[in-house]
Amino acid sequence: MNPPNDHHRHRKAVRHYDEPGHAHFLTFSCYQRMPLLSKDRSRIWFIEALQEARRKHHFDLWAWVIMPEHVHLLVWPRLPVYRVRSLLADIKRPVGQQAIGWLRVHSPAFLERLTARNRTRTCRHFWQPGPGQDRNVCDPAIAHQIVEYIHNNPVRRGLVSCAEDWPWSSAGDWAGKEDVAIKVDRTIPLVFQAGS
Repeated sequence: MNPPNDHHRHRKAVRHYDEPGHAHFLTFSCYQRMPLLSKDRSRIWFIEALQEARRKHHFDLWAWVIMPEHVHLLVWPRLPVYRVRSLLADIKRPVGQQAIGWLRVHSPAFLERLTARNRTRTCRHFWQPGPGQDRNVCDPAIAHQIVEYIHNNPVRRGLVSCAEDWPWSSAGDWAGKEDVAIKVDRTIPLVFQAGS
């Protein structure tokens, strides 16, 4: 099943449209779709980076899920001028740096799998290069469909039978659980009503 009204685009063709009042459904993957987010340590690094980016870039977080090899976020930037590209960099960069640093010490042989070389450079990648996917959202009904799609990722994969049982998503928070990794913002209908 695809995300609601999903438009398949080539990875390099994705552009970010930084429209005031729009939410963004963001998807990005680990390098070569490796399950680099299957360990709790990397998931915690991701949560810490997401929280810091949330403070720095002033966005509401409506839904999120960390899968073993990719991430989905639904965010709403509160500022009239913002850059999704910068927001993403401030989430992804610290996770990649911490992971590469950890591997250097604890598993240097694995680093070779994350290494790309050309004539002039050697790079280590935690994330797949490129912008990922970014879909602008300005309708509360579509936003709620995307929340449901995000939350059901672990169920579709067979990781859990009930979405709120996956601790690495906002499904538990939406279901009213108290002990959750990140609290979401309950502003979906309000921001779109204010903009109309």
